[in-house]
Amino acid sequence: MEGVLQTKGLLSLPSKPKIKAFYPLPQGGLRNRFNSLSSLKPNPFNGVSLSSNGFQKVHGVDTKLQLFGQKKRCFPICKAEAAAAADGQPLFVEKEQPKFMGIELVTLKKIIPLGAMFFCILFNYTILRDTKDVLVVTAKGSSAEIIPFLKTWVNLPMAIGFMLLYTKLANVLSKEALFYTVILPFIAFFGAFGFVLYPLSNYFHPTAFADKLLNTLGPRFLGPIAILRIWSFCLFYVMAELWGSVVVSVLFWGFANQGEEARRYSTRITTVDEAKRFYPLFGLGANVALIFSGRTVKYFSSLRSSLGPGVDGWAISLKGMMSIVVMMGGAICFFYWWVNRNVALPTRSKKKKVKPNMTTMESLKFLVSSKYIRDLATLVVAYGISINLVEVTWKSKLKAQFPSPNEYSSFMGDFSTATGIATFTMMLLSQWIFDKYGWGAAAKITPTVLLLTGVGFFSLLLFGAPLAPTLAKFGMTPLLAAVYVGAIQNIFSKSAKYSLFDPCKEMAYIPLDEDTKVKGKAAIDVVCNPLGKSGGALIQQFMILTFGSLASSTPYLGGVLLVIVLAWLGAAKSLDGQFTQLRQEEDLEKEMERASLKIPVVSQNENGNGPLSSGSSLNPAEGDSTNASSEPSSPRSL
Repeated sequence: MEGVLQTKGLLSLPSKPKIKAFYPLPQGGLRNRFNSLSSLKPNPFNGVSLSSNGFQKVHGVDTKLQLFGQKKRCFPICKAEAAAAADGQPLFVEKEQPKFMGIELVTLKKIIPLGAMFFCILFNYTILRDTKDVLVVTAKGSSAEIIPFLKTWVNLPMAIGFMLLYTKLANVLSKEALFYTVILPFIAFFGAFGFVLYPLSNYFHPTAFADKLLNTLGPRFLGPIAILRIWSFCLFYVMAELWGSVVVSVLFWGFANQGEEARRYSTRITTVDEAKRFYPLFGLGANVALIFSGRTVKYFSSLRSSLGPGVDGWAISLKGMMSIVVMMGGAICFFYWWVNRNVALPTRSKKKKVKPNMTTMESLKFLVSSKYIRDLATLVVAYGISINLVEVTWKSKLKAQFPSPNEYSSFMGDFSTATGIATFTMMLLSQWIFDKYGWGAAAKITPTVLLLTGVGFFSLLLFGAPLAPTLAKFGMTPLLAAVYVGAIQNIFSKSAKYSLFDPCKEMAYIPLDEDTKVKGKAAIDVVCNPLGKSGGALIQQFMILTFGSLASSTPYLGGVLLVIVLAWLGAAKSLDGQFTQLRQEEDLEKEMERASLKIPVVSQNENGNGPLSSGSSLNPAEGDSTNASSEPSSPRSL
């Protein structure tokens, strides 16, 4: 301890101390407690010495005071509440920023454009996500069996290649130039696809060669061959997938959180307090975008009914939707340009957060060594595999029920709207669920929803014939019932994922120590996220190549789903007990810290260098007979 307040008793700092400049002090501000500082005569040298009981004594006035637990920090004087109104006028008053509806205009200047950017990005993503499935599933010579092969052998390598290219561009381009360099090719491609590539696709797709390969290799290779047959549609699929991961995660959140590495400073686009207040609203706005974009897809998919015979209605719908994607892309660029020109942006900090560069083997070893991280990894992998197993099987039945691209797209528009409404509602309920039932119940809702709806979906596929008479009374066939149950499964599982699973996953890191937290996130990013995303696709590829088709492997996929969801529930239960224990320990530590937030104060002896009073709790030396003076005197250091 290098700075000690010298007077009698204990002085407790207020919970929210008000900062005051070092000088000049207002007249009489501390007169009731200390002698006037005008009588203070600093020693001719600054430094510290040791008193007889081993504690440091301060000579002179040092402006770099250090309190307990603080290292090399300038700490200005804290004004006591009793001296707040000594002369009625503070030294300086911070000018209050103009506000609108209780929010500072400076904040609105940042948040409104960012919210508009996020809305446009998510609006485009919903249109692209629905369109990519329609293209590759309903194309002639293709089916839903193409999706597992497409995700593993095309989407994953292109995503890795793109991130390598992005890393190299980030080293040579400014942030603004990098943003435009990445997003403009996306916008140009989607516009060119709607007006050039799709209308001319019959001229450059190798249909005859694909038919020859299919006759030679057999129907079980329909999925891989379809990638070659409709390569331009597969390219659209990959670009739509990259829009979600690159434009949303890398470009937007990287821009909104710019300056994250300099938390101590206020030079960030979005401060931590603003993020806590407005980021949840961004999530709600994203689901509003999902609702509107679903209605947009529904509208353009219904244009076929108003067109004459012989007109390709899907081509007209595609042109309309890609035109909106291009316009929204232009709006994204405009908002980004406006923020860069009208909001003070942070400068890049030289000090960066050190993250462990863990290899795949190191990540696996770390996952195995920690039960807590292992259970958390199980949650991430199980979700990725289980949602993929059900989704691809459902899309194969969706094509059988709606073979026309317009009908398929129209249904997907309704599906996106329902997903947005369900997720919006679940986000409003999620806080109540966390407060009333706790982390464990919230973490188990997503696998429970997947299990119940998955059982219903696969039961309709396996036992549809005996249920046909009963379903006919409700005007449904077993296939249509399976499509609706699969849609309900996807809607509620996605809404539970966004509103409960993702928050639970991030909350699980909070009570960990810093080393485990950083290494655990790195290990899960390296191993579990790719395994969860591609694990379901690899399982389906094995089933298709083994049993000949996706329909033939349905019973086995249902069994695999049951095993994975049960393992997921077991990991969630185990993690709940560990999480609760760590939180209790963390709360106990905080209570102990609060109890120790009292500053011991020294009284001064005749020589002006007083030791700590005998009542100090900071381990006074046993047998120390130094007596404290009963009269307070001028402080040597504040």
